[in-house]
Amino acid sequence: MTQSLEQIIEARKVLSQTRVTKAIFPDRTNHHNTLFGGTALQWMDEVSFIAATRFSRQNIVTVSSDKIDFKHPVPGGSVVELIAQVVEVGRSSIRVQVDVFVEGLYQDGCQKAITGFFSFVAIGEDKKPTSALPKDFLDLQNFKD
Repeated sequence: MTQSLEQIIEARKVLSQTRVTKAIFPDRTNHHNTLFGGTALQWMDEVSFIAATRFSRQNIVTVSSDKIDFKHPVPGGSVVELIAQVVEVGRSSIRVQVDVFVEGLYQDGCQKAITGFFSFVAIGEDKKPTSALPKDFLDLQNFKD
């Protein structure tokens, strides 16, 4: 059975999911003893970059971050898990959703604290946009829809 290009892309999206866990130490918190927003954004950009690169296996650059929602404070002494998932693939672009979950170190359960979207563009050696699909996908005649 031959898979369609869309089925292969959907499977690749799942395989590229990236998870990173971080502890919230005092040097990462503000005067309210909560995680600095800028630190959270840096971590989110990093984990989304990894997911996008795992998907495309191309050189990529961040072109935008949008719809960042801080839903719940992240207190010092807690742990966060960042989960990045490719949600959309264009000709040269990849959009990644990142959810940040917070949990206390000494109790069960977690809560979604932050959600955001990051967009990337694949670039060639000439630094111009190129296909976001992996190089082995570029011969699209091998795929039937």
